[in-house]
Amino acid sequence: MKTKKEFHALVGKVIREHVPFNALLGIEIESAEPPSLRFAMRPELIGNARRGILHGGVISAVLDVTAGYAIMLALASEPKSGEKLEFPNIGTIDLRVDYLRPGRGKHFIATGKVVRLGNRIAVTHMELVNDEGKLIATGAAAYVVG
Repeated sequence: MKTKKEFHALVGKVIREHVPFNALLGIEIESAEPPSLRFAMRPELIGNARRGILHGGVISAVLDVTAGYAIMLALASEPKSGEKLEFPNIGTIDLRVDYLRPGRGKHFIATGKVVRLGNRIAVTHMELVNDEGKLIATGAAAYVVG
C-alpha cells in the first residue's frame, strides 16, 4: 500500500464487493474524507409506487452502511508491507433515523461521522441528501466494535 488514497480505495472495495446487500443497493464510494456513499435511484428501491419515492428501509440501510464505513476508516490501520489488511467486527446496537422529506432524486449521497470512538462502542451521526443537496434523512447510531 503506497498512499492513503490507495488504502481508502481498498476499504471501499471491501464495502462494495464483500457485502452482497451493499451491491444489491448499488452503493458506491463517493468519498473517504468525509466518509460518503452514493447510490442511484432505481425502480427496485421505490417504497411508494404511487409517489415514486425511496423506500424508508433503503434509507435506513444506507445510513447504517455509511456509519459502518466511517467506523472502518476510523479503526482500520494501514498494514505494513506484507501484512494482511484486517477489519474490525462492527455490529449495530442502536439505529435511529429521522425521515425529513420524501426520498425523491436521481441519486443520493449519505455521509457519516464518528462522534465517539471508545474501546468497544462507537457512536455516529449520518445524513442523506439527494442530487439537489436536499436533506432527506438524518441518523444516529451506536455500534459495538472489536
